[in-house]
Formats: sequence, C-alpha cells, structure tokens
Amino acid sequence: MTRHRLLLQQVRTLGRYSDDEEAQRVLDTVLAVLGSQLAGEERCDLAALLPERDRAVLASQIPLPEPATAPAFVEAVARALHTSLACARWDTSAVLAALTDVAGEELTDRLLARLPRGYALLFGRADLTVAA
Repeated sequence: MTRHRLLLQQVRTLGRYSDDEEAQRVLDTVLAVLGSQLAGEERCDLAALLPERDRAVLASQIPLPEPATAPAFVEAVARALHTSLACARWDTSAVLAALTDVAGEELTDRLLARLPRGYALLFGRADLTVAA
C-alpha cells in the first residue's frame, strides 16, 4: 500500500467518512489551508514526510505573513468545504491527527510552537498552558 493510501485510510477512519472520495476532499482541503499557515523549517520538514501527492497540495499554497488563529483556520476549512463550523472542526481534527502520526512528536511540537494558541486540540492534543 502506498504512503498516500495509508494516510488517506487513516483520515477516512478518523473522520468516519463513507468513502475515499470524501476523505480525499477533506485531506486536500485541510492540507491546502495548513499550507497557507506554515512557513520556514517546519513547513519544509512536514512536506518532506508527506507522500508526493499530499506534499504538492501543502506546498502549492503561499504562506501568509502570520498564521491565522485556530478558529479562523476552521472557518477557512468550512468555507472551502461548504460546511458548518462543527463539521469543519471534525474534518480538520481528522486530518491533523493523522498528520501527527506522520510528523511524529518532535515535529508536531515544533508545528504547534509556530502556530497560535488553540491549535493543539485540532491536532488531538490537550491545550495546556503553564501557570504564571
């Protein structure tokens, strides 16, 4: 099984999608929105770990000067998929949780450090803050 097929199946399972086409549409959309949010070394490192097809989707986007907040990220996914915010949050989490498995703990930590607070939950992690 190809690496892309494995990633697609993981997204399909996590998102409980009925077919590969739906999982592929969600995967492509979330990767495209993520590609507009990431810059620098973390973007390159994530792209290097992705299957070629998925790397092309991520890399096709020009990074914004500043990454959007997590709610704005979900809104962008909702607009692109023509769905509700609740569904977009589900879709986003299915893809980002699958990417966490691809990226590993260290790179996921670096991605989260680059993104505004609030993304951890979308990646399937607790969003903890250090007490002052």
